[in-house]
Amino acid sequence: MSDFVARNRLWARLNAAVSRHPDHLATPLVVVDLDAFDANAADLARRAGGKPIRVASKSLRVPALIQRALALPGFRGVLAFTLREALVLHELGVTDDIVVGYPSLDRGALAELVASPTAAAAITLMVDDLAHLDVVDSMRTSRAVQIRVALDVDAGLRLGNQHVGPKRSPLYDPAAVGALGRAVAAREGFRLVGVMTYEGQVAGVPDDVPGQRARSMVVRRLKQVSVTQLAVRRREIAEVLAEVAALEFFNAGGSGSVESTVADPAVTEVAAGSGLLVPGLFDHYQSFAPRPAAFFGLRVSRKPSPTLATVHGGGLIASGPVRDDRAPVPWAPPGLHLIGLEGAGEVQTPLTGHPAAMLSIGDLVWFRHAKSGELFEHVNTAHLVQGEEIVEGVATYRGLGHAF
Repeated sequence: MSDFVARNRLWARLNAAVSRHPDHLATPLVVVDLDAFDANAADLARRAGGKPIRVASKSLRVPALIQRALALPGFRGVLAFTLREALVLHELGVTDDIVVGYPSLDRGALAELVASPTAAAAITLMVDDLAHLDVVDSMRTSRAVQIRVALDVDAGLRLGNQHVGPKRSPLYDPAAVGALGRAVAAREGFRLVGVMTYEGQVAGVPDDVPGQRARSMVVRRLKQVSVTQLAVRRREIAEVLAEVAALEFFNAGGSGSVESTVADPAVTEVAAGSGLLVPGLFDHYQSFAPRPAAFFGLRVSRKPSPTLATVHGGGLIASGPVRDDRAPVPWAPPGLHLIGLEGAGEVQTPLTGHPAAMLSIGDLVWFRHAKSGELFEHVNTAHLVQGEEIVEGVATYRGLGHAF
């Protein structure tokens, strides 16, 4: 089936699902196609080759979807993006295995963690500096509750003085990693249980972009070099830390790097989240075929001319570098485009392209967000679709009253 036909069928299917719903659903109307979600999950598990996938909750932000992923074969545990979020997921009973992917300085959340033996047993904090431990200790009244700790180690590519990849941890050299590991292990009230090495320059960069053949070839070469360099460093880090503690996990990777990540013997689990929903930025990878699963619908509110259709709202811009690829993508019906002078606006978004002429006031246009979880920050409810039916409306973090 061609992409054009598939997107037209999606347009008809989602419109049918909305028309059959008994309520008048307000826009932006966010839907998740469960058939595509489950197919993406099965593909991620296949690519992981038996190593468990830790669900990156930042890319979902809907407890029901996190639980759905965890119930599927190949998935185990959550990689949270804040400690407060981890505490909420633990309280909701989503899982008892949560790793916080970034250091936390949330003193209120840390006070809750050190006061709760059950939460402390389920949640692992991420650190890359002794100062992070100092903040935890400042919230204690005793050291009776042991805090689980993992080390975030920089996984960027080093080429001379150049650093390619996310600017995360100051830890790079295995000797420095070992020194911090020993300091954690020696400190009363803490237990070293894991390591994370996120190679964003491999996992998060498209490498098969249409019309950018030369750039894509350079990206693929940089990825190959990075994977080779990382394999050596991860082995050295694992050897150093094996003398310090018996680690429970060595986490790495992301949706765009599953195969190369799990091929590394040092890695025991891979993180993934965006690959479940496949936002716009995840379209052009050699390693997997995208099945978009999350969409937001807006209604045509104006017809400024016979060749333009203006929808109400639409300015759901993704974080990151300020570029065109951070804008939402008009997806169904196919052939619609943002216009350069207005783009995706807070209150209105004009669209051009051949389908604009056939759209009428009140018609739905379906968009894809550039990123995965950020879409759900804009709505209280995500509507789950199977076939031509909305089977359930589930609360987002925002719908539960949380802003992490």
